[in-house]
Amino acid sequence: MSGSLPVPDLDLRLVRYFTAVAEHRHFGRAAEALRITQPSLSRQIRNLERQLGARLLDRTPQGSRLTEAGEVFLPRAKALLRSAAQAAAHTRAAADPARITVGYTAGIIVTPAVRELRRRHPDAEVHSQYVDCTGIHTALLGHQVDAMVTRLPFPTGRLHVTVLYSEPRVLLVPLDHRLAGEESVTLDDIADEPLPHLRQAAPDWNAYWRVDPRPDGRPAPDGPFIDALEDKFEVIAAGEAVAIAAGPRAGALRPDVVGIPLRGVEPSHVVLATRADDRSRLVAAFRTAARARLTGPAPA
Repeated sequence: MSGSLPVPDLDLRLVRYFTAVAEHRHFGRAAEALRITQPSLSRQIRNLERQLGARLLDRTPQGSRLTEAGEVFLPRAKALLRSAAQAAAHTRAAADPARITVGYTAGIIVTPAVRELRRRHPDAEVHSQYVDCTGIHTALLGHQVDAMVTRLPFPTGRLHVTVLYSEPRVLLVPLDHRLAGEESVTLDDIADEPLPHLRQAAPDWNAYWRVDPRPDGRPAPDGPFIDALEDKFEVIAAGEAVAIAAGPRAGALRPDVVGIPLRGVEPSHVVLATRADDRSRLVAAFRTAARARLTGPAPA
């Protein structure tokens, strides 16, 4: 038709770059996550904007924000990337069914189950991949991973979730903290202690790890915002906040931070999550291996 507009030939790599900037709201942080330079990322975003014929992002003193066109494009960009990932995954599965990628989040060890799966299926390609705790649902539904071993809470829609084991929660404090020598503590002991917020995490994730609100209805005291879980150790060691973690060895990662058992709160649940409609024999085999081999760390 003579009046129709040409369809832009979108580069999926540029679309992925745009979604990263939109999610981080900052070119520098997005460039770091993508492992490219900030000037290169800026050029790629301009290329995408030229392809679409619209400005998608505005720079601000605080970072960046979506334009009206960017707000319209973002959900469609995410859907486009999901469709592309699913198409690639289904194609690979049809051509090479003996392949699985196992995801895990910070503090989780999947090695015993991965080794067991490789032993039982020596011809299969078994890979493991770290996934940030804020990207669990996306990584599974986007087919970046086929199975995920992680801690609740996270969105579980369209997923099959199995509890593997539970771990007690602990309070992390600096060595010179008033509670550092205690055998255990309760929420009453930290009623006025600030706890950090993970900036990119969902509200229910932050609520769970901050125990917010408290059983009596009071809000948990606000602490600093952090961009990665590893940052919590810095703010704890500096005396800016305390934090709640899981596992008997949670406080053993740094010599300037100590973990104290936290009584009166439910334990953390480590789970295996897979796509609900995944019928892969390797996913089923990994589920068996995980149940047998991933039973929690030995007591310290």
